[in-house]
Amino acid sequence: VAKDIAEVLGATQRNDGYYEGNGYRVTWTFGHLCTLKEPHDYKEHWKYWKLEDLPIVPDNFGIKLIPDRGVEKQFNTIVRLVADCNEVINCGDAGQEGELIQRWVLLKAKCKVPVKRLWISSLTEEAIREGFNKVNDASKYDNLYAAGSARAIGDWMLGINGTRLFTKKFGQGKSTLSIGRVQTPTLAMIVGRQKEIDSFQGSDYWELKTTYKTQEFLCQIDRLKNEEKAVKGLEYLKDKEFEITQFEQKEGKEGNPRMYDLTSLQVDANKKFGFSADDTLKLVQSLYEKKLVTYPRVDTTYLSEDLHPKIPAILQNMRYYSRFTEVLLKEPIPKLKSVFDDKKVTDHHAIIPTGVVPSGISQVEQQVYDLIARRFIAAFYPACTVSNTTVLGKVGELEFKATGKQVLEPGWREVYADSGSKKDQEEDKIMPHFEEGEKGPHEPVVHKGRTTPPKHFTEATLLRAMETAGRQVEDEEMRELLKDNG
Repeated sequence: VAKDIAEVLGATQRNDGYYEGNGYRVTWTFGHLCTLKEPHDYKEHWKYWKLEDLPIVPDNFGIKLIPDRGVEKQFNTIVRLVADCNEVINCGDAGQEGELIQRWVLLKAKCKVPVKRLWISSLTEEAIREGFNKVNDASKYDNLYAAGSARAIGDWMLGINGTRLFTKKFGQGKSTLSIGRVQTPTLAMIVGRQKEIDSFQGSDYWELKTTYKTQEFLCQIDRLKNEEKAVKGLEYLKDKEFEITQFEQKEGKEGNPRMYDLTSLQVDANKKFGFSADDTLKLVQSLYEKKLVTYPRVDTTYLSEDLHPKIPAILQNMRYYSRFTEVLLKEPIPKLKSVFDDKKVTDHHAIIPTGVVPSGISQVEQQVYDLIARRFIAAFYPACTVSNTTVLGKVGELEFKATGKQVLEPGWREVYADSGSKKDQEEDKIMPHFEEGEKGPHEPVVHKGRTTPPKHFTEATLLRAMETAGRQVEDEEMRELLKDNG
């Protein structure tokens, strides 16, 4: 990233730990150079895990350099450069974590000069130039830094005190019981689900079904608990005709899928390719650093309204997807409120392609890029038009029902036509046409099934459950706070 920025600024001379030229010196951090101090950095006796010392709460939290020779060398370079400049431009990742990392480094380096902030959502040359033309004063992001600091301190407080407390009270032998803001509630959800599965007792059930004109209908009674009743029901059905009592078709619209935030991308990558959340984050981060997609650590599925004029150029440059984009580019791109909404965008907009043509990327990177590219294109297609069909019938006094869906105009589904799932094909199965009052022979059967326990979490379902974990909170006020703040 530093090299990309240096090239745009004309700082092309490589020195030890920084680039220089055209009045700029561009240096970098890697990972976290600084971290919050550990308990024993405040008081020597806090090094030992004793219940009587809990809770450990320093009077003032401090930061320290991570003990590593490479880190120390790079930090000393930063200290020297900061002391010998007129102004610092913070070019860290434009988000809470990036703000915190760089602010801590500048704080530790005792930066005294004015600080500006570069805030960009992609690493293309155009985006970097635009960003440098409108750098903001760093103070504009003080609240973001405060939020990052509060989160880090909160994590420290819970992690240090909770881990020591649970380990001393419940840890066996030398085992450590790690407690964390995210990991502990997530573990509780997994354990809760496992308890549901372990305590589940399956039972057999029987249903009455019948086939009329190749269409299967389900009897609209509660599942039967014993086979004898089911057999009696089957005998009741055998000597009677099937009659259609209602045939209803309603045209509806399937809204376009929203663009990706990080979580929804991780969910889909897990469902389609089996990628872990961490794998997907690493892959999309790599695509970002290769200038192929925008900043990935985002929590919105909307675009900012100032992006609207740039959309045609991005679509035009996506030449590997021209079979989908050509039809869109024949007309002006609509400024849909479901896509462009400044009120739904905070730090960054949804993850989208930059328009840079992918070259030399790995197969797994291509798979993640393809998800992002298709989702971006699909957002500007027409809605999918479907026909939802409901058919009611009866045999004697027993009522039956069948439902189906047929795609009339694929709309955005065309973007996924060459990667359709079996489920899509099943949904598209056309139902026969029926007339109310028609009667005829049918083929009734008894279907035997067995109740199944809740499913184990997959990474995809766990990510979704973590997003909506607030629903499990019993305190109404706390539940509303979680809903509002994510």
